[in-house]
Amino acid sequence: MIKLFLSVTFATALMGLVAYGQTSTSSTTVATGTNGVSETTTTTTESTGTVTEFTPGQALILKTEAAEPMRYKFGKTVTYVTSDGRVIEASKIRKDSKVRVHYIKQGDDMLVDKVIVTDVRD
Repeated sequence: MIKLFLSVTFATALMGLVAYGQTSTSSTTVATGTNGVSETTTTTTESTGTVTEFTPGQALILKTEAAEPMRYKFGKTVTYVTSDGRVIEASKIRKDSKVRVHYIKQGDDMLVDKVIVTDVRD
């Protein structure tokens, strides 16, 4: 009985760790309008990783579970927050910061509108 309990406990913990490193996605599909013109589908996604390069207002490169680092561009407005929702300055983000980015995929570009810093350094 104890072995079963420990097995379930460790399996649950492992699933939680694997889920943390995953990318979450939500999509909105727009049907073809009455005029016969189809509209672009918007996909909103979040990804977690470690900052390898950061240029405020321009681009962010994250090391994720993917084989290659992921490059994100910034949208017109970007909000920088801590994991508890406190708004911070972009200057708090440095190389090796752990972050979660919220972005919208438009064509080949991934446009960030929110950066959530999980380890703020003062």
